[in-house]
Amino acid sequence: MVEGRCMKCKTQRTMKDAKEIEMAGKGGTKRRAMTGVCEVCGTKMFKFLPNK
Repeated sequence: MVEGRCMKCKTQRTMKDAKEIEMAGKGGTKRRAMTGVCEVCGTKMFKFLPNK
């Protein structure tokens, strides 16, 4: 279970349907992140992950 901050609820919530994605970072590097949906209100959530 991945937790992230919901911008609508303003609290830490668990993500439903969480998926790991890669984004473009500075200098042509890749950044890992998780995207999902808030279990309570259904708002899209996002969280950066540390490098491997």
